[in-house]
Amino acid sequence: MKFGFSVPTSGPLANPESIAALARKGEELGFGFVSVSDHVVIPRDIKSRYPYSETGEFGGGGDGECLEQLTTLAYLAASTETVGLLTSVMVLPHRPPVLTAKVLATIDVLSRGRLILGCGVGWMREEFEALGAPPFDERGAVGDDYIRVFKELWTSDDPSFESSYASFSNVSFAPKPVQKPHPPIWIGGESPPALRRAALLGDAWYPIGTNPRFTVGTLEQYASYADRVRAYAREAGRDPSELGFAYSVGWYDDREAQTGADGQRRRFTGAPRQIAGDIKAFEELGVSHLMLGFGAATLEGTMDRMERFATDVKPLAA
Repeated sequence: MKFGFSVPTSGPLANPESIAALARKGEELGFGFVSVSDHVVIPRDIKSRYPYSETGEFGGGGDGECLEQLTTLAYLAASTETVGLLTSVMVLPHRPPVLTAKVLATIDVLSRGRLILGCGVGWMREEFEALGAPPFDERGAVGDDYIRVFKELWTSDDPSFESSYASFSNVSFAPKPVQKPHPPIWIGGESPPALRRAALLGDAWYPIGTNPRFTVGTLEQYASYADRVRAYAREAGRDPSELGFAYSVGWYDDREAQTGADGQRRRFTGAPRQIAGDIKAFEELGVSHLMLGFGAATLEGTMDRMERFATDVKPLAA
């Protein structure tokens, strides 16, 4: 099992010194990957429903501050040496596909093959409109096409593509990514279209455990959804064993057990031995990458939580 952590793109810790320090600390502690989230602009009036809260309200708006994801990932590539670099997740329709393929390939080259492309199709209509992105209601089809564009540019010596959302031919695309055939593509999302996208186009399924409409917050729920991804893969003629599974928990508490909606202890909370048992249980389901929430109000507090996990929990889960 590889473990991940995130660096903030907004707030008091979203500065060069802090995010580099967090990335280097995570690398020093043996974490497998660091993630960066994706917003380009934060509209002041958001009517779209945020899918990862019970109320549907997006709590990350603040004053609109947000470091751009891919630029930040390139900075972290230069600040680290071994840790994986995850977009968690990149909203596919936010950026033109050919340019995005080039930026992602460049990050993979400059990091010597450490990019992990976590991607989804977004939820905020207002941000799509502010960016002049393709129509929000077509974002699923757009996202599918953009993934196909990336693969074509990254793997073909004479790339060409023709669809309603992207078109090119007679172009050279180099350098190719270091990773072959291309950087791993993790598909985020918990809805049926997201599960099908993971089964058909992804290298791994990467849900978040806090979606109240499509709940994958328990071991049993995750197992059920993973079985659906595998079933979609079989229906499409793909070998389900080719698929990987990751999980973004969104919470973590090694000091006090939390109670879930079912009245039981919430997994990844409680004593180190309990959390280690949860890790092993998800590993048995096929989960190979686990993203946990270590964020605290201060840099020192965040690092302390990461260090306690690395010293108190990780050895018990080995």
